[in-house]
Amino acid sequence: MVCLMLGNIEPGTSDDEIQEFLVKYGFPPYDEIVHVHGEGSRPAVKLTFNSLDPEALRKLQPRIHDLFWKNRTVTARVLRDHYK
Repeated sequence: MVCLMLGNIEPGTSDDEIQEFLVKYGFPPYDEIVHVHGEGSRPAVKLTFNSLDPEALRKLQPRIHDLFWKNRTVTARVLRDHYK
């Protein structure tokens, strides 16, 4: 299990839109999504990939980090303490 934090997403972005965005850039479908609203100005989602190893996710991460999507520059961070 490995997790990716996708930040600064457009408010109201659906889970399906997030999945389509990731698949477009070569990511496998995620297994779980948790919305992190925070203060509301920079919503994020924590994505869990059960069948992906940390190294594979680290190789995919640069494809979307700092990418302009839906009027926002999104951030992508591999959460290194969340894999076994």
